[in-house]
Amino acid sequence: MSTNAADPLVALGGLPGVPDAVDSMRKAVDRVYGHRVMRRRSNEITSEAALRGARGSAALSGADWALEEVRRRTDFGSEPEARTVGAALRLTAEAGQLLSIWRQSPLRVLARLHLVAAADSSDAVGRPRQRGEAVDEPLIELPLPEADEVAGRLEGLSRLIIAGGSAPALVTAAIVHGELLALRPFTSHNGLVARTAERIVLIGSGLDPKAICPAEVGHAELGRAAYAAALDGYASGTPQGMAAWIAHCGKAVELGVRESTAVCEALQRGAA
Repeated sequence: MSTNAADPLVALGGLPGVPDAVDSMRKAVDRVYGHRVMRRRSNEITSEAALRGARGSAALSGADWALEEVRRRTDFGSEPEARTVGAALRLTAEAGQLLSIWRQSPLRVLARLHLVAAADSSDAVGRPRQRGEAVDEPLIELPLPEADEVAGRLEGLSRLIIAGGSAPALVTAAIVHGELLALRPFTSHNGLVARTAERIVLIGSGLDPKAICPAEVGHAELGRAAYAAALDGYASGTPQGMAAWIAHCGKAVELGVRESTAVCEALQRGAA
């Protein structure tokens, strides 16, 4: 794989298959933004995308609830699955409040996201895990890096984000998402935090400024097995594996676009 010392993410954007994934995703996003319903009812599409995105992210963390149950439910503190759904909903709501901070202090944003997700007073909340602390993330089976490695890689990721660059938003979002899943920097809720960080990158980059393209919907639709297999590719560090992960994330965005397009069509017909 070629390297670019100034912006290593640019090199990833040139891997075989990645430019096509970026182009396909951009065209899908452009189409939904051009839908006539978006001109007058975009707030409704944004709200619905947030709900469906939270449902999808919770499903990937083991709480696969029907959309109408998520919509209807008011109590999210009674059992583990309900707490997971509640955490996903809180994170989706919080993401929009953190866009301006992300490019200046991504580690601060990640700490905030974990605090919001965990919603308790444990001393492990809102900070990266320390040596010897266990991680509750049963659906991610990659080897768990040591705390010292986590700290170094988080700092490297932070520097990349702060530096900015010319890599496509999809590439940056996929790398942020994949790295956080591989590291599992917190003692809990890492999957939810990683998918919210991906959401923040896609929105903050200007690709999806109205937050109507919920990648979490697509990740859930593609399924946990495909998610885990693609993540294995990311963790391998090979060009093929990295490209496959980025393409997987691109497909997830396209499926999120398809979901929001269906919402637009329903609103246009007066059915929703």
